[in-house]
Amino acid sequence: MKVMLLVPPGGYFAERWTKGTLMPALGILYIAAYLENKGMEVKVVPSEVLELKWREIEKEISNYKPDVVGVTTTTENRFLAFELIRRSKKVYPTARTVIGGPHASMAAQDALEHIPELDFVVRGEGEITTYELVKALESKKEDSLSKIPGISYRINGKIFINPSRSPLHDLDLLPFPARHLIPYEKYNFYLDVPGKGKLPAANLMTSRGCPFECNFCATPINWGRIVRSMSPEKVVEEIEYVINRYNAKAIWFYDDTFNFNPKRVEKICDLIMERDLDIQWTCELRIDVMTKELLSKMKKAGLYYVSFGVEAGSERIRKEIIKKNIKLEHLYNIVRWCKELEILSNCFFIFSHPTETWQEAKETINIIERLKNDSEISISILHIYPGTNLEKKAKEMGKFPEDFTWTKKKDKRIITLPAAQGYVPLFQDKLSWADISELVFRWSFSKKGISYLRKIPVTLTSINSLSALKRYLIMFLVFLKVKILKIYKS
Repeated sequence: MKVMLLVPPGGYFAERWTKGTLMPALGILYIAAYLENKGMEVKVVPSEVLELKWREIEKEISNYKPDVVGVTTTTENRFLAFELIRRSKKVYPTARTVIGGPHASMAAQDALEHIPELDFVVRGEGEITTYELVKALESKKEDSLSKIPGISYRINGKIFINPSRSPLHDLDLLPFPARHLIPYEKYNFYLDVPGKGKLPAANLMTSRGCPFECNFCATPINWGRIVRSMSPEKVVEEIEYVINRYNAKAIWFYDDTFNFNPKRVEKICDLIMERDLDIQWTCELRIDVMTKELLSKMKKAGLYYVSFGVEAGSERIRKEIIKKNIKLEHLYNIVRWCKELEILSNCFFIFSHPTETWQEAKETINIIERLKNDSEISISILHIYPGTNLEKKAKEMGKFPEDFTWTKKKDKRIITLPAAQGYVPLFQDKLSWADISELVFRWSFSKKGISYLRKIPVTLTSINSLSALKRYLIMFLVFLKVKILKIYKS
């Protein structure tokens, strides 16, 4: 069986990837490595880094003649992934089409119901599930499909949803991602480290799962609530591997919560220092389980940049709505510690939570104003992802259509801002659109390097209704208002 795994053109297609940080898609590379270890022929086509046009992608598929075409998808890039499935079936009809990744895991039935060219969805962790699926297809015994946990599929127009697969508990059993199957040098992946400049980098994911309950987050659905991790020894082994094989001098740990187990982080740091590895690294932290002692050790082991989610200034919103029980004192402590240790920090905030009032949103702005000279700040408008508690809540509140499909690009009933937030639905409740616009612009005018001109073409092409036109007109007027006030105050 010949398996072709593809990343859609545009990659993960979110605003944060437009700044030149293009990383290999680890999920699809883990699957490729697992299949290779089982003796299967695998070809990986990272369309985004190869800058392939649709005709060139079609040629890759028709020339390779795969038995199985697999496509990775996130909610941000889903329309490109869906189009890739359609074109795969068109140019090579005998190939069985499979989609996986975070979005597919959370909206499998929706995809199968609306994309007739799609044959299978792999939900959750894909390594073992994809292998068992390919073996079942090789045997040509359709009844064996029902025995594979973690897949959804269609036979004769009927959709089947198999039980979920139990998470893989020992991540040390997995081979390293198949970076050798992609043109790694074309990614031009660098991290800008203060005092050292742009260093060649690699991304690693050393744990899966999240025990926390943030209402907007899809990680526990995709990876599970039980956090599973590589051993510190396996983590450092992979660090040494990317240093020796790919000349990596910086690491982006792509774990959702790198410090979920502080003792594990301590051991990783100890091993990095014991082996005298000259490596700089960045990660995301949970601030309420962080200590200055651990942060200091992480700095000595090469940590230069940390990110953490605060989400809202209001304690009521954090505790009752988001279900994120952190205190502001944790935030102020870690920002102060980072400054003392010369570690760059980045705080994440979100506007427009359920029931959030203008006064509560201003609490977020006040915190941003307090921290902006000591920490980087990132903000977004609240996104609705499939399968999350927020999606369920939005439907209960009548904010989200019950018959909504994630496969339709332009639905006049939902709010999207493709130029800044991608085609992910945005949540709006108590705050007016003018309020939300003012909050965003008040933040963005304090940031350097944000260009609004390059967003105009995408903005104009995304207007598909009078309500969308009204939203953009409101944003424009608020933009002028905030800009004039800023000029007047200066």
